[in-house]
Amino acid sequence: MKRFFDAYDAEASRYYDEVIAREGGARSHYEKLLRRFAMFSHEDVKTRREMANIFFRNQGITFTVYGLEEGIERIFPFDLIPRIIPSAEWSLIERGLTQRITALNLFLYDIYHTQKILRDKVIPAELVLGSPHFRREFVGVTPPLGIYVHVVGSDIIRDREGRYLVLEDNLRTPSGVSYMLQNRQAMKRAFPVLFSQYKVRPVEDYPQELLRTLQEASSSVPGDPNVVVLTPGIYNSAYFEHSFLARQMGVELTEGRDLVVNDNIVYKRTTRGLERVDVIYRRIDDAFLDPLCFRPDSKLGVAGLINAYRKGNVTLANAIGTGIADDKVIYSFVPKMIRYYLGEDPVLENVPTWLPGNPWEMKYILEHLGELVVKSANESGGYGMLVGPESTLEEQERFRELIVSNPRNYIAQPTISLSRHPSVLNDSELYGCHIDLRPYVLTGKKTTIVPGGLTRVALKRGSLVVNSSQGGGSKDTWVVDE
Repeated sequence: MKRFFDAYDAEASRYYDEVIAREGGARSHYEKLLRRFAMFSHEDVKTRREMANIFFRNQGITFTVYGLEEGIERIFPFDLIPRIIPSAEWSLIERGLTQRITALNLFLYDIYHTQKILRDKVIPAELVLGSPHFRREFVGVTPPLGIYVHVVGSDIIRDREGRYLVLEDNLRTPSGVSYMLQNRQAMKRAFPVLFSQYKVRPVEDYPQELLRTLQEASSSVPGDPNVVVLTPGIYNSAYFEHSFLARQMGVELTEGRDLVVNDNIVYKRTTRGLERVDVIYRRIDDAFLDPLCFRPDSKLGVAGLINAYRKGNVTLANAIGTGIADDKVIYSFVPKMIRYYLGEDPVLENVPTWLPGNPWEMKYILEHLGELVVKSANESGGYGMLVGPESTLEEQERFRELIVSNPRNYIAQPTISLSRHPSVLNDSELYGCHIDLRPYVLTGKKTTIVPGGLTRVALKRGSLVVNSSQGGGSKDTWVVDE
């Protein structure tokens, strides 16, 4: 009988394969996994995959794809073969991300106060002050503990040589952590014996760590501050995650209509009357938070919320104005921020990035559109992007016009040969799919990083796009002590 891994082709000469080394043997931390899977037939794996799908279906674990005629709700695609990260590699990632979020918080504090980094011309002032996400009205406003970003998910990839590189930072409303938690539960059900053979670090305490971080951020109540999650509502693509995290933390899930502001204090409407709210974990972008301050047509926010925030009567996590550090153009300067604020070299480097706002870089980008990945500075989810090697001449010409007409809105990066990991396609086909990693970082009085994160996988043959909205899925991520 043909066993499950018999036909796997690592293509080691072209990509960094997470499981199979270039010499052809299994990497040491994957040996037990391969031995276990060698015992399975394709039918065994198919059965376990169905077990996982039933779990996700019963838990209501979905995401939303917009623009599909046949319906928008989808069970989140889950790949059965876990990604394993040895503790030594994880230590490097932890140090790099802790360094990175420290520098980003210092940057945000600086640009909303003295703007020293701009006066020292480390970053061109026009790139920051001209960004749509720079909130001029909050210059001089200091959040509790001086922390702007309490929750961040930075996307990390590995290149052909196996080096970890940061692809981008998600600082406004990073999503996906609920899938990380549920992936772990699905794996325990589908492969209990395999799981018991590794010393896998737990991720289950993330909701409690998130709650602790949010409570520490309270500026108004020293004891037991009242925390709520603010969601746009059931039609948002990440609504499952909003409700899941609120449930796991034991706090209320609220919409804008559930909150009211009186005398610059935020209250939650309850059957017992009004209850004060001290911390809002908001999953709504700045522009929709308060119709009196930002978009007047917003039905998602709370009138008067910003005044309450300015007065220090409520904490917003993440703070208003963090989107400037989410900007992909500003991302390119993070290594300089680390050197400027911390006096250190980056532990994790960026992916090389070209900015068309510089004439020579614009020339290079336009001459090499067919080789580069071009991204809109403020889009997410795989939208607003040109993958040069997979694009048509018509698509390249369209992006050429877009870049020339608005250079500030684009960046370009080399087409990185993302590392690959064996994945199960079409129930039984084993194929090497490209992956990235989104670890989740919490910053309060200390920085906490859950050991693992969300490994996203491009579940289309040859695709480099791992976003769920573009056909991607995810894997359980095991940080193991050897």
